[in-house]
Amino acid sequence: MPSWVVRGLGMALLHAATAVALAKIAVFRPTDLTVITAVVLALLVGAAALWSALDGWLGLVDAGRIWFIAALVAGPVSGLLTVIGRAVLVDRTGISELGSALTGGAAFTALLVLVPAGAGLLVGRRLGTPRRSERAEEEAEEAQDRGPRVEPTT
Repeated sequence: MPSWVVRGLGMALLHAATAVALAKIAVFRPTDLTVITAVVLALLVGAAALWSALDGWLGLVDAGRIWFIAALVAGPVSGLLTVIGRAVLVDRTGISELGSALTGGAAFTALLVLVPAGAGLLVGRRLGTPRRSERAEEEAEEAQDRGPRVEPTT
């Protein structure tokens, strides 16, 4: 499975779950929404930044392209899941909300994934490479000691 699928669907699920939770809180405790919204946005930005920083630190090949495609996938999928979640769990949201969720909501979600992911990749690559385990270092040294394999010719 391509890496962008896992990242895109994971971010979409996280964004949709938080949007549904915010809608539920808005129904029952509308005065507490300001602080909770700020905390949720920080959580979403932190999740994308941390995951992409880990990818950058581990040296994932084409990480920028992977996160770009993941952001493009996360936007519309999150919009669709948000409408379904709100319809089932919160306020019986109708199909009329789907248009705005797949346009403006999807664009906001894509940017909310892409911008912190870019910053995370930049930070992750600057951290250096992860240390190899002692066993991996021993195996690398043994491979160097043996030299190249020479096959006998017949």
